Amino acid sequence: MNTILEDYTMNRQIIDEKTGIDYTLQDNYYLPNLALSTEKEQSIGVWGQRHKRYLKEHHHILYYNLLTSCKLNDYLADIDRQAEGLVSRLVKQMAECEGVTKALKAQDQMEWIDRMNNIRNRAIEIVNNDLIYI
Repeated sequence: MNTILEDYTMNRQIIDEKTGIDYTLQDNYYLPNLALSTEKEQSIGVWGQRHKRYLKEHHHILYYNLLTSCKLNDYLADIDRQAEGLVSRLVKQMAECEGVTKALKAQDQMEWIDRMNNIRNRAIEIVNNDLIYI
């Protein structure tokens, strides 16, 4: 008889003072009132997607820590911005150092395309090694 009375007198909501977590009574069980904090949506480009795939496959703990703390999207968007900026700077600097100019483009388009593709591929390789797959 006491157990039936206890069920009726149980609080619908309690707070664990050690953890500060709220609990709600549901079917004789106290379940925690947990909710993920909202993370603002940002578009993540190819660099962020590559880094995300790398983290998932090779750095599980870091990936899940960022995911559960709702910081993954911000982190990947930042990596994406850094990578885009680095590729752009590297291509510009390499083109200047190697004399790949608009004058070359006007004179010999195929040569300019070949050299720019070579420069872009080297810049991408550098960004992959220094920023994406670390």
